Amino acid sequence: MTDETPSFEARLKSDAQAVESLLGTLLGPAPLENEIARPAVLLEAMRHGVLNGGKRLRPFLVAESTALLGGDAGAALRVGAALECVHCYSLVHDDLPAMDDDDLRRGQPTVHIAFDEATAILAGDSLLTYAFDIIAAPETPLSDRQKTALMLALARAAGHGGMAGGQALDLAAERMAPDEAGIVTLQAMKTGALIRFACEVGAMIADASVDDRRRLRAFGERIGLAFQLADDLLDLTADAKAMGKATGKDAARGKATLVALHGQAWAERELERLVAEAEGLLAPYGARSNILAETARFIANRRS
Repeated sequence: MTDETPSFEARLKSDAQAVESLLGTLLGPAPLENEIARPAVLLEAMRHGVLNGGKRLRPFLVAESTALLGGDAGAALRVGAALECVHCYSLVHDDLPAMDDDDLRRGQPTVHIAFDEATAILAGDSLLTYAFDIIAAPETPLSDRQKTALMLALARAAGHGGMAGGQALDLAAERMAPDEAGIVTLQAMKTGALIRFACEVGAMIADASVDDRRRLRAFGERIGLAFQLADDLLDLTADAKAMGKATGKDAARGKATLVALHGQAWAERELERLVAEAEGLLAPYGARSNILAETARFIANRRS
């Protein structure tokens, strides 16, 4: 008998295509009930910021953590699309001249370059707001209790106590370098919070046990740290063409990172440790967690 289970790469690609298709539909021109109109230029800017490739890693984590615990795949797809709207809003705003001042994202002009700064700000605002619309909408097959819990968790992961707060700490770090504990906190907020949410939310969609939720949350924390560590390594070692964005900017700005603090060899050992911890957290699920375990290794070993 042949093993017909899709490979990790095939699963990642198919999940990305599914969420990309849904996002394309959600960002269509027709107004929804109680919307007045969808301004064409604003919608085009939103689509430019979202439908521009990318691995769709966060929606993938939502889908796979939900599948691990037997949750509704349709709900996971819509929650993943909502999460991707939040992630893409953060990229649109991070690229602005007042923030990271980047001209390139995923190999294409950033939204404020392709359009203008005001349109980029409004596109980001609209994507963030729309994320909660997508979760709350009747098309998302979850109970009102689940939707409320999901929106609360997402708001706390994305807001001033999570991702947005992490960006504020990142800007402050350009003026005064944080110590190691400060760097870890910054990265856990700016990058890790949405990745943690993407893993934990699978247990919420599946209405799984508190233990499952805690375990997936801890898994998300480990791979969130690994993601940022790998990103810092790539900023040091990769070229702009491979990354699809400018590299070497952290070093040029004198920004403190764990790689700058401890060196490349330490970072590579730390990635191995984080992946081992992540795999250990998945051990109780056996072979069902193979895709998530491969995701942890993919995050640590990625080249773009």
